[in-house]
Amino acid sequence: MLMRTDPFRELDRISQQFFGQNGTSTRPAAMPMDAFRSGDDYVVKFDLPGVSADSIDLDVERNVLTVKAERSADYGEGDEVQVSERPRGTFSRQLFLGDTLDADKVQASYDAGVLTLRIPVAEQAKPRKIAITGGEERKEINA
Repeated sequence: MLMRTDPFRELDRISQQFFGQNGTSTRPAAMPMDAFRSGDDYVVKFDLPGVSADSIDLDVERNVLTVKAERSADYGEGDEVQVSERPRGTFSRQLFLGDTLDADKVQASYDAGVLTLRIPVAEQAKPRKIAITGGEERKEINA
């Protein structure tokens, strides 16, 4: 079997383990996300492969939404690990929700390793029509 070697890969792996760059409670690892607007909702999707739904924690406080998740090792203490490249530990991400979003009505679902949040636009931030009376005929102006 032919194997390609990379002398720096092992050095990177050792430094990540030594300095805790895989995500610890003091320094959370990155959590990739996509965010987009769909109609009257903002949709945010987080990639959390291999994370149990029970280990995901969502909090909203003063328009700051915090997502925390933890992925632990899926091998036992007596197992002899040959390669360990998948990040483990605590993952965290904070989103600052503007006043135009309704933080009280956030919906969350988790499927196939993707956490999906739907955050509705607040009613007072939605465009509305205002009727103008007077004159010969009634007119509407978009506000």
